[in-house]
Amino acid sequence: MFDPDIAPSGTLLGLLQRGRGDGTLHALAAPRDEALAALDQCVRRDPRHDWQVENRSLYYARLYLDLAGGLDGIEEHLFDPDDLLDPDEGRTGLALAVLGHLASYGREDALLLLRRYAATGGNWRWALDELALRDDDTALAALGERIVGRFPRTPEGEAQLAAAVRDAFEPRPWRIWADDQHAPATAARVRAAQEQGAFDRWQRQLRPTGPRPGWSVREVLEWAQEGLALHPVQPRHGAGARCLNAVAGPEDRLEIIEAAAFGPEAARATALRYLAEHDDPQALDLIEAAAADPSTLVAEAAVTAFERMRGPAALERARLWVHRTDGLGAAAAGMLACRGAEYDAALVLAALRRTVRTEGPDAPVLWDLVDGTGRLAIRCAAPVLRHVYRETSSSHLRGRAARALAATDPSFAAGFAVECLWDCEETTRELAARHATTADARVVDQLRRLAADPAEETEVQTAAVDRFRPDATAI
Repeated sequence: MFDPDIAPSGTLLGLLQRGRGDGTLHALAAPRDEALAALDQCVRRDPRHDWQVENRSLYYARLYLDLAGGLDGIEEHLFDPDDLLDPDEGRTGLALAVLGHLASYGREDALLLLRRYAATGGNWRWALDELALRDDDTALAALGERIVGRFPRTPEGEAQLAAAVRDAFEPRPWRIWADDQHAPATAARVRAAQEQGAFDRWQRQLRPTGPRPGWSVREVLEWAQEGLALHPVQPRHGAGARCLNAVAGPEDRLEIIEAAAFGPEAARATALRYLAEHDDPQALDLIEAAAADPSTLVAEAAVTAFERMRGPAALERARLWVHRTDGLGAAAAGMLACRGAEYDAALVLAALRRTVRTEGPDAPVLWDLVDGTGRLAIRCAAPVLRHVYRETSSSHLRGRAARALAATDPSFAAGFAVECLWDCEETTRELAARHATTADARVVDQLRRLAADPAEETEVQTAAVDRFRPDATAI
C-alpha cells in the first residue's frame, strides 16, 4: 500500500482527504466539477494511512449523493489493468465500500457496478461482501457460477475454494449457491468446500503448535527465540510472556531476570514483558537498560513492556523519563496523560507542545497526549488541540482532539462541533450531535438528517434524536 500524499489542510482536496466536516461544506459550495474531481481523487487514491481503521466510505458516498456525482471515475479505477496485477485489496477497497453505501441508498448504477466487478475483478471478495449485505437472492444466485468458476477443478483449486468459503466475511452468498438447484454442479462444489472448511478448522484445533503444559522457563524462552528466525516480522515474545505466566513460579524469577538482562533478543524481550506485567521490582531498571540496546526488537520490547505496567512505581519513573527524547520518553508522556494526577498536567502539556513542534500533528504518542489534555481539562492546551484537529491526517486523532476540545475549549459548541456533524467518523458525529449549538440553521437540518438516515450508526441517531426531545438542554 502506498504512503498517501495529503494535500494542505486549507485546500478542498486536503479537507476531503482528511474526512473533515468542512470538506463536505466546502465541496457543496465549490463549483460542482471541481468538487467531483477532488472527490474522485480521494476514492481512487485512498488517503488513509490505515485503511483498516479509519472511516471514509460513508462520508464520500454521501457527498456523491449530494453532488449527484456519476461513477465513471470509480468504474475506470476498478477496471484499470492494475486491478489484476496489484493483489493489495486496499487499492480498490474504498471504492467498493463507497459503492456499497451508494447501493444501500438506492443507486442502481452502484449495484450494477458491484455485480460486474464481483464477476470479473481482482478484489472480488470485497465486492461480494458488499453485495451480500445489499443484493437480493436472485441476483446473488446469478453470480454463483462466475465466482466458483474462478477456482479450477484441481486438488489445489478445490483447496483454494474451501479456504475462500471458510474465510468468507459474509457467508450468505455461499449458502445461496450451496442450495441452488438451477446450478447443481456449482452447488455440489460449494457444499464440498463447506465440508472441507469445517474439517480444516477441526484439524487446526487438534494440532496446536505452541508450548505444551510441563514446559520449563528455559524451553519457553528458547521457543520465543526460535520464532525470531522463523517469523522475524511477527516475533513471539508476546505469546512467550503469556506462556511464562503459565509455567513460571517464584523459584524461576532469577532465571527470567538473567534472560531480561543478558539473553538473546527474543528471549530478552519475552522476559522483559513478563517482569513488567508482574510489576517486578527489577523491571524498571531492566527496561531502562534495554531501551538503549542497539537491537530494535529489544528497545521496542522495553517500551512496550513499560507501557503495560500499572503500578505507582511506573508512574514515578514516568515523571523522570518524560523528558527523554526516545521511545521510552514518549511512553512516559503517554502514561502520565492516561493515568497521571492533576499535578502532572504541566508535564503532559509540555510533552504535547514538544511533540507537535518536533514530530508534527501525526505523531503516534499524540493519541494519548490529546486524550490526557481532555481528561485533565488542561484549558490552555486548546490552541494546540485546534492545530492538531486542523492538520492531522488521521480522522481518529482528529476525533480525539474534538473530544479534548469539548472538555477544554468554551468555543467548541459553536465552532468545531458544528463542522463535526459532517465528519467521516461516527464517534465524532455523535460528539457533535450532543454538543453543537443549534443557533445555526445548518445544524438543525443536519441533525434531522442524521436522525433519519438508515445508514447512520445507532449511537449517532440517538444523539441526534435526543436534541429534539422537549426536555433537551438548549445549547
